[in-house]
Amino acid sequence: MSNKREQLRQYKETMPPIGIYVIRNLVNKRVFVGGSVNVQGTLNRERFELDLKSHRNAKLLQDWIEYGPENFSFEVIDTVKKREDPAFDYKGELAALLEMWREELNCYGENGYNTRDARPSR
Repeated sequence: MSNKREQLRQYKETMPPIGIYVIRNLVNKRVFVGGSVNVQGTLNRERFELDLKSHRNAKLLQDWIEYGPENFSFEVIDTVKKREDPAFDYKGELAALLEMWREELNCYGENGYNTRDARPSR
């Protein structure tokens, strides 16, 4: 029994932060809201893809090129709290948080870069 507890403790300590992030255009105020089971790694990938001019979101990439990287901010705005329950549905919780934040920040259409069919990042 104590071996399982130790394994759970180790897993929780090594689990990367799961959360919601936002990329903000500081000039036109458009936002991209995303979620990931490794939020810091995904933010790094987003910036890397933008720097390489190979980002999947054409509108975001177009504005990145037009306004320059200095006019964008990247931030984690919410995280899924670690739970004691090993059966806790982290991906389900992430999806619910993502939906809430996308509605809250109105990141669709002229206000943002998201499309309604986008899913959390892996």
